[in-house]
Amino acid sequence: MPELTAPVISLLVGVAFCAGFVSSMAGAGGLITLPVLLWAGLPPLAALGSNKVQSALGTLVSTIKFVRSGHLELRAARTGLLMAGGGAVFGTWVVQRLPNAVLEPLLPLLMITIALYFLISPRVGDEDVPRRVSPRVFDYAGAPAMGFYGGFFGPGMGSVFPFLLVSLRGYNLRKATAHTKALVLTINGTSALLFAAADQVIWSLALTMAAAQMLGAWFGSGLVIRRGTRLVQPVIVVVTVAVAARLLWMR
Repeated sequence: MPELTAPVISLLVGVAFCAGFVSSMAGAGGLITLPVLLWAGLPPLAALGSNKVQSALGTLVSTIKFVRSGHLELRAARTGLLMAGGGAVFGTWVVQRLPNAVLEPLLPLLMITIALYFLISPRVGDEDVPRRVSPRVFDYAGAPAMGFYGGFFGPGMGSVFPFLLVSLRGYNLRKATAHTKALVLTINGTSALLFAAADQVIWSLALTMAAAQMLGAWFGSGLVIRRGTRLVQPVIVVVTVAVAARLLWMR
């Protein structure tokens, strides 16, 4: 493991706060923190494991806030959450045995597609619209696939999942954002436990970054609850395009 200096740790903590703030509104927190962890010299699996821990704890704060505000009903979402957790177990098991570089060429295109969807789609708003798939189809087909991706790699979940919940389930954007937090929490929490069991987490760094991300998530989720689509939609577009540009530049 690399010897992290105080300036590098301070930078990672600051990045984690920004990631929690942005992720609570538009996702992509992992696409902010994971590259910085790799830049700091962490081995890939240690970077993934530490990122899962701090991300899960950061998402816990915004999830609790959405539950208390009434925008998230955990009882209605429990089947999808369980199926997503199962997918995360499989995805984490695979990534611990295979390189994850096969996903990198797909991420920029995916991010740009989602950004364009949120920019031009009339279905995005603060009102629910007719769903395109039944809850059962989504819970037993969509949720496990989402969980697998989250366990295997993960960054971008916070932008991809609202897109799926809006386009398939007909959720309004605020409700989709709230349910995304519960899904991401389940997936990252499950994956983090598996990485921890394999001793692939740097706990001191992960917990320090988690505290910063939890603080950022608290402020960000409060803005979503108060301002809804007017804030979330432009942030999603900006964040996803920026992430896609960064990934394309790195190739």
